[in-house]
Amino acid sequence: MTSTLRSHTGFRLLWAGDTVAQFGTAVGHVVLPLLAVGVLQATPGQMGVLTAAETVAFLLIGLPAGAWVDRMRRRPLMIRMDLVRAVLLLTIPVAAWFDVLTFPHLVVVALLAGACTVFFDVAYQSYLPALVGRDHLMEGNAKLQASQSVAIFSGPAIGGGLTSLIGAATTLATTGLGYLASALCLSRITTSEPLPERLPNRSLRAEIAEGLRFVLTDRRLRAIAGCTASWNLFFGVEGAVRVLFLARVLGLGEAVIGVLLGLAGVGGIVAAVLSARIVRLLGQTRAIWLVPLIGSLFGPLIPLSHADWRVGLLVVGNIAVTFSAVVYNVAQVSYRQSICPDHLLGRMNASIRFLVWGTLPLGALAGGVLGGVIGIRETLWVVAAGWMLSCLWMVFSPLRKERDIGRGGGEMVQA
Repeated sequence: MTSTLRSHTGFRLLWAGDTVAQFGTAVGHVVLPLLAVGVLQATPGQMGVLTAAETVAFLLIGLPAGAWVDRMRRRPLMIRMDLVRAVLLLTIPVAAWFDVLTFPHLVVVALLAGACTVFFDVAYQSYLPALVGRDHLMEGNAKLQASQSVAIFSGPAIGGGLTSLIGAATTLATTGLGYLASALCLSRITTSEPLPERLPNRSLRAEIAEGLRFVLTDRRLRAIAGCTASWNLFFGVEGAVRVLFLARVLGLGEAVIGVLLGLAGVGGIVAAVLSARIVRLLGQTRAIWLVPLIGSLFGPLIPLSHADWRVGLLVVGNIAVTFSAVVYNVAQVSYRQSICPDHLLGRMNASIRFLVWGTLPLGALAGGVLGGVIGIRETLWVVAAGWMLSCLWMVFSPLRKERDIGRGGGEMVQA
């Protein structure tokens, strides 16, 4: 197949909007904890609460969100969610400028913005197959992952540098502006999207159960969900202590922290560029289980790092883990989108999001507790071991014996 999505106007607008939003989000992810630690003097427990607040909505409303998304047009929903997130996040710098910012304010904004992200992400993953067609899913997901990786690489570095120059509150305003730009790009997509047909006499509960049952009864999807949920549990633990480890254990400044966090994105950029080749070389299902297994072996390098030449271990560990995560996501998201029927896309995506993102806030809360009880470096050792154990879901799954997508399981796929 020689045609690409470069000439697809609708996808280019979606890609552009997502890229701008990803940059705003990447900047916000490093600036928000810096604001909490540097301005509000947040404790490890508070950092755990703040990190959990960003993703707890996936646990609370993830399942009904999928059924609701399947009942409505997805592009207008994404635009509305972008606008609401922009307004929410812009309240933080305004409050900081008037010296009325509090920690509960950060938590409330994180909770509400997280709820919007639930609807946006479920709609976005369900919209891509209709926009580009199933034959272009791998290419579309790879390009979107490339933008995300570039944002991960440069966003934190930009955020850390700007924070040291103009302050965290002013820098955080870029996140809200990124969502506004994303809404503008999405509003210019002209591809028609019919209103989904609503089946009569179907309750919300029955629709939710249908999507959840589809995921849990398929051994391949169940393994993907189990692996990703376990990995995300320990990623949540790591996220709660990441900035504390760099700032208080290693004693690094804000600009250096931004650069080090951003360097993790190097692995993501390389992975996004090479993901299609890697998948062709290994086979899609083999890439899903083998790549994260290899990547998890580099996790112990992170807690082994110190504020000298050994800080390079942190960089190598982060790059390797990010590389494997991006290849895994491109492969498994495209896989799930390929085997799921259109009328179940929203509920399938929401069910998997519920299962795999619901563990993030639990991990963040656990990370806050562990960081205060056993120590921050020790908590990172727990994370490294957890990532390795997460891959056992894949090692003992039917995916390990498959090479390419089997379409025999019904034309019925991203975490």
